[in-house]
Amino acid sequence: MGRENQTVVTEFILAGFSHFADLQVMLFLVFSLIYLVTLMGNVIIITTIRLNRSLHIPMYFFLSILSFSEICYSLAIIPNMLANLLREKKTISFIGCATQMFLFLGFACTNCMLLIVMGYDRYVSICKPLHYQILMNQRLCTKMVACSATTGFLFSTTETIIIFTLPFCGPNKIKHFLCDLAPLLELACGRNYIGEIVLFIIAFLVVICSFLFILLSYILIANTVLKIPTMAGKQKAFSTCASHLIVVVVHFGCAAITYLAPKSSYTLNETIFISISYTMVTPLLNPLVYSLRNKDVQKALRKSLGKRSCTQRI
Repeated sequence: MGRENQTVVTEFILAGFSHFADLQVMLFLVFSLIYLVTLMGNVIIITTIRLNRSLHIPMYFFLSILSFSEICYSLAIIPNMLANLLREKKTISFIGCATQMFLFLGFACTNCMLLIVMGYDRYVSICKPLHYQILMNQRLCTKMVACSATTGFLFSTTETIIIFTLPFCGPNKIKHFLCDLAPLLELACGRNYIGEIVLFIIAFLVVICSFLFILLSYILIANTVLKIPTMAGKQKAFSTCASHLIVVVVHFGCAAITYLAPKSSYTLNETIFISISYTMVTPLLNPLVYSLRNKDVQKALRKSLGKRSCTQRI
């Protein structure tokens, strides 16, 4: 394949919702509402944690970073998807497609790394409570966040380079509403077998290995909690993990279905539905779960709202 063929395709057509031509406006309204709620929810989480000193502990520091990462993750995908629902020419430039993939995968991988860190934080808090302040100091927490982002975007950079150094010289219609790995591999004129193996290894590391690390944390946590003599003590310990566990199960469940299932397992409509769950529901779940299930966050929210109402009266 000649080098010149790699630059023939200058833009891609995102045809993810082409089968729902009569529902474009309705989908735009529904997705816009979900997006606004997601943005507002995550911003409220970040603001609440920042303004309440009682939440200035590692658990909520990591939560605020996760919320920020979810906002950036959504920004990489949803605005362009909403715009495409309203315009006839649903195109994205070659560079724009590469940029979207880099950001989307970067923040997705970072979120997985952050969930590992949050699992480790719960392990130290419950299994080593006397050493928690020393082990989970601010310097270490900052390093763990930086390492999560660096690892996430290192994986993303590798994946983006592998995909966009492939030759694209024929069809340019992506069967998706975003620039993702599998639909772009289908469009490539050539194959990079070593690159595809690397892509699978990265997906395996990010999804399966990350989940196993978190699972190990919770096995150790369960072992410690079961030794607590009182039922009230057990419930209190487990309650600090419930929100994180729910987010982990949904996040890694959707990721495994999206990136580790065989390509032929799903129809186009099923793939789109799964991707919507992964790109829209997961970022929405983070603020929703932590707001509804976490008593500390609820208390801080009520406190912040109380202060605001008092200020308005004055």
